[in-house]
Amino acid sequence: MSDFQASSTFNEKMRRIRFRRTREKTRFRDELRLIPRWLVVTVIVLFIAAQVGFFIANISEHAMSSPPGQIVPYPNDPALSIVAMAALIMVVSIPVSAYFFLVGYINRDAKRRGMNSTLWTLLVLVLSPAWLFLGFFIYFLMREPLPYNCPQCGTTVGARFNYCPNCKCNLRPSCPQCKREVAELDKFCPYCATELNAANVSGTTAPPPTPPDIRGVL
Repeated sequence: MSDFQASSTFNEKMRRIRFRRTREKTRFRDELRLIPRWLVVTVIVLFIAAQVGFFIANISEHAMSSPPGQIVPYPNDPALSIVAMAALIMVVSIPVSAYFFLVGYINRDAKRRGMNSTLWTLLVLVLSPAWLFLGFFIYFLMREPLPYNCPQCGTTVGARFNYCPNCKCNLRPSCPQCKREVAELDKFCPYCATELNAANVSGTTAPPPTPPDIRGVL
């Protein structure tokens, strides 16, 4: 396969992915529910443990030293030191928590989209140390569209399906003029304005005509 053909295939795949994503109807709060609950609880527990651990260590060092030790970062103001360190821990924990939440989200999201969740999770983890958020960018760019309901019978079908396995409905109708994919309910092609109907959309066929009743003739 030439470089031009490979590029054309990749561009066509990306166009189809973007086209299929227009059917997705997701809400932000529903997406947040994909984050594993155990991961949310773990992050909260670790955050509280870090706050409490610093407070106890700092106060203990100050009280048990002779002469009394210094409380960082403001030795002469213990209250301000505690508030400042608590704020610092919070500032550090926000991006760290967001990172782990995104990893957990990708693991669950890839699974519901029919992708290899283990492979994509490992890819994100491997690319994160050196390339920061490159793994997340690649995932959100390449992820498959969500399964959706067949427009004819309502059966849940995968984004890669060409035909519904229940009713043989063509799930990827194309314009007869420009050959680009169109939605099942489009009346005109959004790319070349060709009029569309069940008879002229590529991949669909009009129902065969009913044979005449010849019983009366015979």
